[in-house]
Amino acid sequence: MADNNPVKILITGGAGFIGANTAHHYLQQGKSVTILDNFSRPNVHKNVKWLRKLDKRLKVVFADVSFDREILGEEVEKADAVIHLAAQVAVTSSIDDPREDFDINALGTLNVLEAIRKSKNKPPIIYASTNKVYGAMEKVSIRANKTRYVYADFPNGISEDFQLDFHSPYGCSKGAADQYVGDYARIYGLKTAVFRQSCIYGPRQFGIEDQGWVAWFIIAAVLGRPITIYGDGKQVRDLLYIDDLVSLFDLTFKKIDKVSGQAFNIGGGPKFTISVWREFEPLLTKYLGKKIKVKYSDWRPGDQKVYISDIRKTKKLLGWTPKVGVKEGLEKLVSWVQENKELF
Repeated sequence: MADNNPVKILITGGAGFIGANTAHHYLQQGKSVTILDNFSRPNVHKNVKWLRKLDKRLKVVFADVSFDREILGEEVEKADAVIHLAAQVAVTSSIDDPREDFDINALGTLNVLEAIRKSKNKPPIIYASTNKVYGAMEKVSIRANKTRYVYADFPNGISEDFQLDFHSPYGCSKGAADQYVGDYARIYGLKTAVFRQSCIYGPRQFGIEDQGWVAWFIIAAVLGRPITIYGDGKQVRDLLYIDDLVSLFDLTFKKIDKVSGQAFNIGGGPKFTISVWREFEPLLTKYLGKKIKVKYSDWRPGDQKVYISDIRKTKKLLGWTPKVGVKEGLEKLVSWVQENKELF
């Protein structure tokens, strides 16, 4: 790899929403892309079909990071850079089956790190972690207004210095992986970066009720499927459009020597926030031209009333700020869902 500009990209979990968009980005740059995926998530084969139509150079490897260590090692050996997205992604699923959640998120990540450590090339890795490593954040002072909850004391959002507090098996497995990735930079000298991601959204996202709520609400509203709001709908998240995340992958690999071993809170930041339903619903009603019926249910375990990423560290070290605003991004995703109803 010359000048920290990778030519051969390995994306674990590459058939998923983030992976497919990332693969498309690098293929458009003329780079070699391999996606490694076990295809366990519904509909992701449609993303691979879409990618193959666009570029037949794409290499697809059917494998599981949890136990296909030999295949994983072979693919890592060929790579200039690794983007590790393979994961079990739902809190509810982790509660139902904590062992599977551990095997995929914690053990799977260890397997990826070990493959890199044992390789000759030792490619840099970006790991997709989660804001759930900060737990439910019950001690953070929150105020409520008519449409949203707001932080009383964190005007810039939550920084990377906030205390880690793993909630749920999902939070524990992702949190353990998060720490392993950072420590492999410290102990073994690997080039690593951890992205503690907030709500990423955009085209090719087959959201479900348990994960990918932005896409799920849009898909359900467009197709007339039932929507359940857990809690009161005033929960606030910062949203990051997929194109902005993919651009950050580029910047991070180019500056990996500068930021290796560090974690970054990645989201839209304070400027790009919305409440889960009280503010989202009026926009969705406007875009679709119809009233959307929902039902309300109890809060889910570990749900944060507010989570907003403090993205100042990312701006300072990597020169990155998100560009796609909430209204623009949501309108793009609504249009994509409307134009691709047959996929759902």
